[in-house]
Amino acid sequence: MPEAEAGQVGLSHYGIRGTAERLSTEKDDTFRLATPDGRHYILKIANPAEPEDEIAAQVALLEHLALGAPALPVPRVIPDHGGQSLPVFTDAAGQVRRMRLMSYLAGRPLDSTDTNGPEREKVGELEAALRLALADFTHPGCNRTVLWDVRNLALLQPLLDETGNASQRAALSDAMARFLDMQPEIDQLRMQVVHNDFSRSNIIVDHDAGQFVTGVIDFGDAVHTAIAIDVSTALLNQLPPRVDDPARENIFTQGYDLLRGYLRVADLTEAEMRLLPHLVMGRIVARTLITLWRARLFPDNETYIMRNTHQGWAQLDWFLMRSPDEVSRTFVSGFQQ
Repeated sequence: MPEAEAGQVGLSHYGIRGTAERLSTEKDDTFRLATPDGRHYILKIANPAEPEDEIAAQVALLEHLALGAPALPVPRVIPDHGGQSLPVFTDAAGQVRRMRLMSYLAGRPLDSTDTNGPEREKVGELEAALRLALADFTHPGCNRTVLWDVRNLALLQPLLDETGNASQRAALSDAMARFLDMQPEIDQLRMQVVHNDFSRSNIIVDHDAGQFVTGVIDFGDAVHTAIAIDVSTALLNQLPPRVDDPARENIFTQGYDLLRGYLRVADLTEAEMRLLPHLVMGRIVARTLITLWRARLFPDNETYIMRNTHQGWAQLDWFLMRSPDEVSRTFVSGFQQ
């Protein structure tokens, strides 16, 4: 959708007169609406092929948080003129679309700035608080199969054959086999609805704000899955982009700060702690396979799709240079120091 059309949608459905700026996203049309008096909003116009119940689940989740945990810095859904949180309209191309308008959370994405230990702890604290606030949330749209949920990693096995580089394909295959050996244990972990994409690009921060984290955005991957999987996604996004010596480094050094903050607010069981690093490895495999595949399907969006993929090869080497038991011991013992 062109920016001009998005601006007109904001005016006709929400009475917001302003300019629309497109934001980079994977599958929908997302715009920041800016008014002359300095107000900002986020307008998300769903892909016509996205299932209605999955979009409705995201809206219901945010409304649940607005009522049950109003202090959490997450977007607020703003109804249209008719009081609808998820109105339907037909765009200029004749497509039936669903949209929602949300409050804008000021700050900068975490992936655009550096952090210190106390700041990373605050990220962990907020993730744990979000988990607790969602503990009693249910919605049919969250009971779905999401490829980014590593409980479903086995579904990505056909993509291994499409990995052109032989050595990279072998590494992914080895990691996949290792992960699937642990699947029975993973399936026994505690579950609830979680954010499932607590990545640095979805965390908005302000170094001058006392709480540091000023926003958590993009609940598009929210799903009913293992609590530990949500934590592992956050840990993955604290791994170093460069691993100079996989044989010696502990790549979780910065991630321990996040985990320390998380455990200050919410608990993890012994089994969850032991499996956490392996869930991180599973997410690396999923990210690599999915992004390589999607970049071939949508070459025009390759830069956005592949923005975090290339650093994963050295990270994957770190896991494969150690036995599964050694990975667990290294992770747990390093955190206890």
